[in-house]
Formats: sequence, structure tokens, C-alpha cells
Amino acid sequence: MARFHLTFRRLELHAANPWKLSRTQPSSCAEVVLCELTDEAGIVGRGEAAPVARYAESAETVENFLSRIGSQLLSDDPRTTSAELDSIASGNSAAKCAIDVALWDWFGKANRKSVCELLQLGFQEKKHQTSFTIGIDSPEVIQSKVIEAEDFPILKIKVGSSDDAANLAALRAVAPQKILRADANEAWTTKEEALKQIEWLAQDGRIEFVEQPMPAVTQDRDWIWLKERSPLPIFADESYHDASGIERAAECFHGVNVKLVKTGGISGAYKALQAARKAGLKTMIGCMLETSILISGAAQLAELCDYLDLDGNLLITNDPFRGVTAERGILSFEHAPESFGIRVCPK
Repeated sequence: MARFHLTFRRLELHAANPWKLSRTQPSSCAEVVLCELTDEAGIVGRGEAAPVARYAESAETVENFLSRIGSQLLSDDPRTTSAELDSIASGNSAAKCAIDVALWDWFGKANRKSVCELLQLGFQEKKHQTSFTIGIDSPEVIQSKVIEAEDFPILKIKVGSSDDAANLAALRAVAPQKILRADANEAWTTKEEALKQIEWLAQDGRIEFVEQPMPAVTQDRDWIWLKERSPLPIFADESYHDASGIERAAECFHGVNVKLVKTGGISGAYKALQAARKAGLKTMIGCMLETSILISGAAQLAELCDYLDLDGNLLITNDPFRGVTAERGILSFEHAPESFGIRVCPK
């Protein structure tokens, strides 16, 4: 049984462009909490929490949770730690994510294997392609962002503002053939409004699906109504946190967007993706604004996904780590600085 020394620190990430969703004001930064678990032999496991107010978490709540963890509470096998972390406090999924990812990173290094090998998934090079996200902005700035993202074949556009039509037109003026994915972030409050907007989006002809068109608190009967009528697949994001919600997700959605910070880390995300696949749903793994720690950790699960949205480290200017790369949107570990764990190291 390994004993760990836990350290953590806060880091302010700087967005390359102001970041805006349908429910938020523009922001140029986001706070994450980085943690390290070091064993008696000096092997270091790295993790990260990227808390968001939407789930009642912040850098402060993460630090409060992490300060309550003692080395005696952590086993040296990440597959058995969920109950131990839950015994400290319920919720706090971003904080638990930091510990879970750090334990997986350490476990892989201690066993000289990558996390995807430990999970018997592997990682096929030149197969997995991430989208690149364009936040809500003015049409002129949208065009500028799309031009900057010219190398990415797939874009994810945030929708749900009064400027959606102008923004989509601006995007199409400079990228008429690119594949798009639309993310409404709970913007449309009724099923009728959501259907109207999705029908409009479907006219584009190159949009693959729409994420979270209505609030997560929407009644199941309204989701089912929308699912039956929507001309585009609808994916749950805010409506699907972990595997415990799979029955509702299968009834109400065509697919799910899984994130490490919602599921409590790699362990929970693995279960959430497996449950979705078993239920016949399409699967995607997504992210927040994050460093390469969480992006490289999430990429370990790429073989379980139909779609990837792992660009959080590409949307910031001060990522202090190196891990998975995304040249022209293709995820690759060929030049990763570390061969084991989540395969990430400081720059």
C-alpha cells in the first residue's frame, strides 16, 4: 500500500479569446486547481480540477475538499477510491476528478503502462479527431476565430443568443463546407422553441448534432417529445453527469457528452461511457477550459467515443504542460513527453 504526499495549487488559465456561452458573460480566464500525489519512491501523479459555477463548484470548494484528504484515505489503486472520496463529502466532482486523475497517472507510472493500456482500451493513432470550439461573439469576431481555426476540419459553435443567425452566416461565409456541431448550453426554455431552433440549424446541412438544447431541469416528457421530432440528434451534457443517469439519458437523448469534471475523473467517465454504449447511445467526451493534464487524461478514453471535443488546452495561452497533441484536429501521443500514466509532463 503506497502512502502519498498531496500538494495542490491554484492556476488562472488565460483564454486566447473571450469565452461566452448562452448562460454566461464573456470571460477571459478560468481558475483550475492542479494537484500532485507523490509516493515514497518519488513517483508523481498529476491531476487537475476545472470547477464551474454551473455545478456549484469553484477553486475554493476544490481546495477545501482537497485539504480534507489524508494519505491514509487513498488506496494505491484508483479503481477502488471512489467510495473513499465519497466518504469525505458528496458532490465535489471536480475535486474528486483531480485526485482520481492523479491516482491513475501515478498508477500507470508505477506499473509502467499508459492509462488506456490499464483500461484495456489502447489508443489508435491517426483515428481520433477533436472539434474546435467557437464561443458566442459578434459576427466579425466569429469570422476571425474561424479563420484562425482553419486547420481544424470540425468546429463546435456555441448557440443560444439573439445573434445566432448572423453568427452562423458569418461562419459559413469563410468556412462553407466545414462540419459543425452546435452547443446551446440549455439556452431554449421550451420544447417548441428548441424544436424551432433545431429545425433552423438542420437547414445548414452540415451540422451533426445539437448539445443540450433545453435546461437540465426540463421534464422528461418534454425531452422525449423533442427527441421524437428533432431533425438532428440531441446530446445530453448538463443532463448527464455519470452512469447513474443512463436510464433517463437513453429515454430522452440520442447521445451523451461525458466530461471528467462531471463524473469525478477517469474512473467515472469510463463507467459513464460504457453505460451509454451499452444503452445504444452515441458517445462523446468533452472538456472545460483545462490544461493538458485533463485533456490527456480524457484522451485515454478516446476508444470509447464516437466524437471528441478535447480542445480546452488549445483555447488557452498558458498551458504549463505537454501531453496529447491535436495537429489539424487529430489527437496523437506519438510525441508525448511521457510514456506512462496519462502521458503528460511539465513544459
